[in-house]
Amino acid sequence: MGTLSEISTLLQQGRAPKVKAMVQQALDEGIAPGEILENGLLDGMNIIGQKFKNNEVFVPEVLIAARAMTRGIDVLRPYLVEEGVEEKGCVVIGTVKGDLHDIGKNLVRMMMEGKGLKVVDLGVDVSTEQFIEAARENNADIIACSALLTTTMNEMRGVVEAVQACDLNGKVKVMVGGAPVTQAFADSIGADRYTADAATAADVALSICTA
Repeated sequence: MGTLSEISTLLQQGRAPKVKAMVQQALDEGIAPGEILENGLLDGMNIIGQKFKNNEVFVPEVLIAARAMTRGIDVLRPYLVEEGVEEKGCVVIGTVKGDLHDIGKNLVRMMMEGKGLKVVDLGVDVSTEQFIEAARENNADIIACSALLTTTMNEMRGVVEAVQACDLNGKVKVMVGGAPVTQAFADSIGADRYTADAATAADVALSICTA
């Protein structure tokens, strides 16, 4: 078994210390950092994402795999910077104002990071102004809004309108998601994309950033 496929397998099993050690071993073997990222870490996370979509694994397994990925990326980061490996795009993510739920948002963030995107996580109870400000500061491609309450869903409308009314219009896409959110609701507020689950959200975000 090659070093990279071993990294992918260990990551899927969520074996963080082993992943960390194997990433270092791959670097010692002279494998390019970008290759370790793509064919080792992201490969493993993609497989987990697909299994999650198919209900073959569940939230705990995804969280454990994501933790292992983070440990591997910590080792790689300085080498990636040196090699000039660029992130594929930037997403500003948060749960809208008045809403304190973050499990769904965290899953989406991990899946997006698993696609090689830079994710700026603003946390929960995020105001429209905070989303706009962070998108500007980070030169983001996407603002991703999450809500779990029907009462806070309408905050998303404010974010969409704020983007349309400022210099980010045409530059930044707004993605929405969360249990009560539907395609019909997304259409009614003028959001760019709606996705029903974390793995699809990551696929869509990647396609927007690399379009």
